[in-house]
Amino acid sequence: MQLIWLRSDLRLRDNTALAAAASRGPCVAVYLLSPEQWRDHDDAPCKIDFWLRNLASLSTDLNDLNIALLVRDAPQWNQAPHVLLKLCRELKVAAVHVNEEYGLNESRRDTAVAQALKSEGIEFHSHLDQLLFKPGSVLTKTGNYFQVFSQFRKVCYSRLHASLPSLIATAPRQAPIGIASDPVPTQVAGFTPPSQALRALWPAGEQHAQRRLDTFVEQHLEDYQHQRDFPAKPGTSQLSAYLVAGVVSPRQCLHAALRANQGEWESGNAGTVTWINELLWREFYKHILVGYPRVSRHRAFRPETEALAWRNAPQELQAWKEARTGLPIIDAAMRQLMETGWMHNRLRMVVAMFLTKNLLIDWREGERFFMQHLIDGDLAANNGGWQWSASTGTDAAPWFRIFNPLSQSERFDREGLFIKQWLPQLNDLDRQEVHSPNSRGRLFGIADYPAPIVDLGSSRGRALAAFRNLSARREAAWENPGDERT
Repeated sequence: MQLIWLRSDLRLRDNTALAAAASRGPCVAVYLLSPEQWRDHDDAPCKIDFWLRNLASLSTDLNDLNIALLVRDAPQWNQAPHVLLKLCRELKVAAVHVNEEYGLNESRRDTAVAQALKSEGIEFHSHLDQLLFKPGSVLTKTGNYFQVFSQFRKVCYSRLHASLPSLIATAPRQAPIGIASDPVPTQVAGFTPPSQALRALWPAGEQHAQRRLDTFVEQHLEDYQHQRDFPAKPGTSQLSAYLVAGVVSPRQCLHAALRANQGEWESGNAGTVTWINELLWREFYKHILVGYPRVSRHRAFRPETEALAWRNAPQELQAWKEARTGLPIIDAAMRQLMETGWMHNRLRMVVAMFLTKNLLIDWREGERFFMQHLIDGDLAANNGGWQWSASTGTDAAPWFRIFNPLSQSERFDREGLFIKQWLPQLNDLDRQEVHSPNSRGRLFGIADYPAPIVDLGSSRGRALAAFRNLSARREAAWENPGDERT
């Protein structure tokens, strides 16, 4: 008997571990419910709900292949070795198959499970699946992990030109094995189910994921380069939640993009090339997670930035969380997050830079809040994005480059359509007023919209001073290494 341990790979098609397990004989699937671990990782309730709904859909698909899906409890991942070993004994399992996951806790969990199984003669097979390249296979000439995306991308393109990852054949139907599937719970304790309206935005199952991919490729991919930055337009794929849960694979996305671009990589349609680059950004941050494990420990990628003098400003942090900053583009983006579990990528950068630069609040506060509410919350991408915005991470924006929320708003939401969608109290303002209702020193009759909590000009200066002081301290430390505190 072969056992496929499902994690962030909730699909039937193009599933490496599932195909490998099925090719070696009768197989059964298992999924571990780990609510305590999920809470420790700040996973959002809407994300857990999305996982469970997709797991239920996958269970139906697996049953069509006579593959039972079993559900077991392992509240913390340190219980996974015991739970899986017990199941393997019960079913007389010869080998367990998994698709690789990344992150410090994930790696430790899988190592512990592999050791426990092998101690009793049970094989443990880990397969590359959620990435195009195995971490450690794309390195600099000196054998290190890349720290700059453009250099990483160049090597990836050369590898993909030479060998395009193939789609994995779907597991065939097996003979009935007399094991019934367990019911998939509709919720778990500690995670309040989201609204039906939010659920409707993110339907579960491979068919919906594939339909979303096909629609994006057919209707929006060609203009992706020009439309992706405008939050009021349907210019992005909104596939991130499906990629994080593994309902669709990066290989499927890459093949769909190449088909639309007549097999071209860095030529052909610019929108397609830009989207492939976004897939590689996802890849890049996963490799960073493995190559520089300190980012899994809530540490800055650039260690020297740990000395930044972040402000303790709980009231301003709370206003940011509650969409009460008085900056319409910031507040509209935060309301989109709270009501849909998702935020437009351009706005993720804008609100992150506002928190870390204008408010000078530690990026870890924002990173955690995003994870607690994002349906597509992913440690690698979320951490990478926040550290980029805070100028503490890989390929980071220079510390002196600070987005101005007003200019970003006027450029990417010129008519204020996105703002008015999420802040209906501003509906009566014209295209100039809607970006800054307080620009003339008083509200335009908007009684329930707050004044800005910070002056953009002076707060920008404060951030520049903080980073400038950090740079000065670094230079002094280089000149007088004995004076540097450890």
